[in-house]
Amino acid sequence: MSWHVPEEDLRAYARGELAAPALWSADAHLTSCARCRGALAYVSDPVALDAGWDRLDAELDAPRTGILERLLVRAGVPGHTARLLAATPVLRRSWLGAVVAVLLLSVAAGHSVRTGEFPTLFLALAPLLPLAGVALSYGPALDPTYEMAVVAPTHGFRLLMIRTVAVLAVVLALNGLATLALPAYGLRALAWLLPGLALTATGLALTPRLGPVLAPSLVGGAWAGLLLTADALRAGADVPLAPFTAAGQGVAAVVAALAAGLLFLLRDRFDLFQGRAV
Repeated sequence: MSWHVPEEDLRAYARGELAAPALWSADAHLTSCARCRGALAYVSDPVALDAGWDRLDAELDAPRTGILERLLVRAGVPGHTARLLAATPVLRRSWLGAVVAVLLLSVAAGHSVRTGEFPTLFLALAPLLPLAGVALSYGPALDPTYEMAVVAPTHGFRLLMIRTVAVLAVVLALNGLATLALPAYGLRALAWLLPGLALTATGLALTPRLGPVLAPSLVGGAWAGLLLTADALRAGADVPLAPFTAAGQGVAAVVAALAAGLLFLLRDRFDLFQGRAV
């Protein structure tokens, strides 16, 4: 090879000051000429070179921003909050797909019953979905991003509320769409809403004491036991189960309000719980 990059051009190249078209010639030549690459390393400032490698490493190691996180940032959500929301496990496609499958099966069961019958299966399963979603979004046993949440400069209770609102918004929206797909049941098809809020709030209020796995498990088991008891008490009559009557809805509203109040009183315990392995 008879031509090599002049030393002055190499120095300008190292400083980032070499202009086109000399820059293009130097780029093409340096890829195939070991002698010029050695000369470039000799004339380059080692401090600037190290700083360049550090910037490259930082750029390569930086996590890629997902679609959900970009949408949240564009909507005005602060960057660190958007990252915590986007990292919520139950907002992933696998969980959302499972929720949609459960709702579709419940709606199909609602269409299969005789006209005038109550959509009991749908109303029994729908309140469990927000409870399970919130349980899967917080805690070291279930959250793969728990270590990032622990070191984040965020109050434990605030982090819990951020993810709870995100989960409830998604799951309640899916439940609402499934409700619209049911046959003409009127307002009775919305009887899952207050029990769902009551179960979720109760599970959260019990979490500092029982942990993020046992608390929702006990609440879900209590809900199943309540439904079985109510079914036994109606003795085969074609009437709604007690939790889905007007009185049952009133009780669910009271339970949700009391659990929300207890959750607020226990908010400082979530910082202790956040640092404890469960």
